[in-house]
Formats: sequence, C-alpha cells, structure tokens
Amino acid sequence: MSYSPVVSVIMNCHNGQNFLNEAIQSLIKQTYKNWELIFFDNCSNDNTLKIFKQFKNKRFKYFYSKKKLKLYKARNLALKKAKGEFITFLDTDDKWHNNKLAKQVNFFRKNKKCEFLYSNYLVLDMDKNKVLKQYKFNLPEGMISKILLNNYVIAILTVMIRRKLFLKYKFNEKYEIIGDFDLFFEISKNHKINKIQEPLAYYRLHKNNFSKRLNIYIGELYKWIKKNEKKLINSGYNLYSLKYYLIKMRIKKIISNFFN
Repeated sequence: MSYSPVVSVIMNCHNGQNFLNEAIQSLIKQTYKNWELIFFDNCSNDNTLKIFKQFKNKRFKYFYSKKKLKLYKARNLALKKAKGEFITFLDTDDKWHNNKLAKQVNFFRKNKKCEFLYSNYLVLDMDKNKVLKQYKFNLPEGMISKILLNNYVIAILTVMIRRKLFLKYKFNEKYEIIGDFDLFFEISKNHKINKIQEPLAYYRLHKNNFSKRLNIYIGELYKWIKKNEKKLINSGYNLYSLKYYLIKMRIKKIISNFFN
C-alpha cells in the first residue's frame, strides 16, 4: 500500500494486567505496520509495567502518571503525545481484528474527505472468551447526530479519526464513562461520520464490575441530559429515546442489585 500514514494508537491503562498481553498482541499482529503505540500508564500498581517491558518494539512509547487521573483526562494527555495523522483507541481489555488498521487506512485513502470512521464490533464474554453478540443492523453514516441520540452505536475501540479534529475537540475530563459518547456526539453535529459495517474489534464485557460501572454510567448520562436538554430541544433534537433508554438502564440497575 503506497498510502501509509502513521496511525497513533492510544492505550490508556490502570492496572490492566489481566488482558494487557492479548490487547498488545492484537496490535502487533496488525497487517498494517505504520503505527505508534502511545501507552499511558495511569498510576498502575500491578504487573502492567512488567508485561509492557516484555515487548521490545521501537514503536512503543511509554508514559506514566504518578497520580491516578480520571480516564478522560488521561486520554487527553495521551492524545498530546500522539504524532500520527490518524488517532485510534485500544483499551487493555479489548482487542482488534488483524486487518482493522489496514481496512480503515484504505478507506481513508479512497475517501479523502473522511474525518471520522467507525466500524461494527463483537462483544466477548470476559470469562469464556466467547462472542456474545454484534450489531446486526445497518450502521448509520453521514450527519447522524440525531440518530445517535436514538441509538448510540459508536464504540471507541472501533474508531479512526483524523488527528486535526482533536485540535478543536477534546474529551470532557469530568466524565468516567460517557466521555466518548459526549465527544463523538459533539463531533457528529458538525462533521460527517463514515462507517465500515464489518466488525473489526472485540469488546470484552466485564461482569465483575458491571453494577458499579452501571451506577456511574446512569448518573453521568442523567447529568448530561439535564445539562444539554434545553439547548438540544431548541436545536430540533428529540431526547425522548435517550430518556427512555436511561429509564431502562435504571431498571437494569435495580434488577442487577436484586440478583447480586
């Protein structure tokens, strides 16, 4: 492939030893080779560094925070270290299809105006390493901000974004979970979103901390709706589906507490 831009892979990590080796291996096995890994160790105190040091690769760049930061502050700091034309995100408990980078770079090669690209993905059971599901419907593309409020389908591990967009947009550092939703929705209001229907990544479902994360997620989503509702309604957006989704998540939380 003559078109071979550098892709910066952002990997934020806090005590990610359980699946770190598998995540890094999925990066090394990429058929597209012109990438750099920005590994941001967010004050880990497990075997993260030991595992990382086993990989002798000149494309690996290690950064360490002595203080535990919120995830999206750590993501913003990692982004400042990136040099590539494109940005991608791979967390330590997820992994990619071997052709993920190659297929996305090829898409950008054929679509010069593309700024934001995402794909489908598979959900893995954490314990059995078994595929549970994928998004089977046609992924939306274009100016899709109103669609995303009804059905948010963009997973951060699937995206590839031109780095120049991050000169204008940043993650909101107050969030723990919904920072990617907040940022990508904001981008989608002003930029076309492109898609690859094929699943190119694997998201690992965490059952062991499901209840705790769901509680934070519900709280952040509620505050996001409350903060943005008036402005969005005035701009022609309908938050009915998002509010209904929030109610379902609250019910799911109650059920989860009942059975735990």
